[in-house]
Amino acid sequence: MSITLTESAIKELDRIMLEQNLSKNTCLRLGVRGGGCSGFSYILEFDDTVNEVDQVNEHGGITVVCDPKSFLYLSGMSVDFENTLMNRGFKFINPNAVKSCGCGESFSA
Repeated sequence: MSITLTESAIKELDRIMLEQNLSKNTCLRLGVRGGGCSGFSYILEFDDTVNEVDQVNEHGGITVVCDPKSFLYLSGMSVDFENTLMNRGFKFINPNAVKSCGCGESFSA
């Protein structure tokens, strides 16, 4: 399984990359780190480096990379972007999460 981006996430990432004048070679790095109110926190950042061991996918012209350890927790995940009156931000839809916090930025597996 891979990590996917929805159309709304792709549009927002394209907008941010253009606004920050980032190269088309810039990747979106997804990962996890210990912490947060549920055990693990999501990492979402731009990176110019693809490591030899990274899992690599491409969605809508955006290269998504993930280190092998994080991929164990993120395989099959989808990243969406929500822009409503109540919420604005990236949303992680992770089938591996047993429990998520209220803000959606951390989870336990």
